[in-house]
Amino acid sequence: MAGRLYIAPTLDLERLLGGIETLDALLASPNLAPRRPLSMLHHAAGGPRLSSAFWGLTPPWLKVLAHAPHCARAESLDTRAMFREAFATRRCLVPVSGIYVWKPQPRMKQPFLVTHHQRQPLLLAGLWCRYHTALTEHHDSCALITVASNALLSPLSERLPAVIAPEQARRWLDPTTPLDEARALLTVADVELLGAFPVSRRVNDPSHQDWACAHPTGPMHRWTTAQET
Repeated sequence: MAGRLYIAPTLDLERLLGGIETLDALLASPNLAPRRPLSMLHHAAGGPRLSSAFWGLTPPWLKVLAHAPHCARAESLDTRAMFREAFATRRCLVPVSGIYVWKPQPRMKQPFLVTHHQRQPLLLAGLWCRYHTALTEHHDSCALITVASNALLSPLSERLPAVIAPEQARRWLDPTTPLDEARALLTVADVELLGAFPVSRRVNDPSHQDWACAHPTGPMHRWTTAQET
C-alpha cells in the first residue's frame, strides 16, 4: 500500500519527460500523507500538464471526506463504479522520489523508503476526477493504483503503486489509448528497478515534515545476480 510519499524539491520532470505544461509548481514534501494536496500529471492537448490535486478520490456524490480512497487496486478498476469511468478517461501520474512502507517486526514496524535503484524520479499510476463538492478547496482529486509487490519488496509490503516508465507516460495519460493497452502497463515492478532502505521512525508521525525523514539509516536493499540463482 502507499501510506506516505516522499517528493523531493529537486525532482526534475522536464528532464524526465520534456514538454510539460505547468499550471502549479511542484508540491514537494518529505512526508506526504493521504488527504493532502499533491502534484499530478494529466493529459492535455499540448502534452502532459502538471497541476495540484487532493490525494483521495472524491467524486461528486461523496459525502464524507474520510471515505475518499487514496489507493485503488488494479484488480478492481473494471468492477468498482468509483474507479471504472476514471480509468477509462482520466488516468494520471503522480511524480515522486519515493514511497514509504512499514515492515512488521516483533515490537514495532520499521519504516523503509522505496526508491528507484539510482534515486531517479518515479511516475506512479493514478486516476483523477474533477468534482463539485465543498469538501476541500481543490478542484481535482486523485488516487494511486496499486499492484502486487515484487519478490524483493514483498517482505516490506504486499502491494505498491504501479510504476509507469517515462517512455510510456504519454501513452498511459492519453484517454484514446485502448483500455487493454493501459491495463497492460499496470505490472509488478521489475526487481532491478526499485530498492529500499530503512529510515527514521520520525516518519511515522505525519506532522514531522523535516527532510531528515527520508535519510537512510541503513544500506539499500537491492536485487543482486545471486538472488536470481
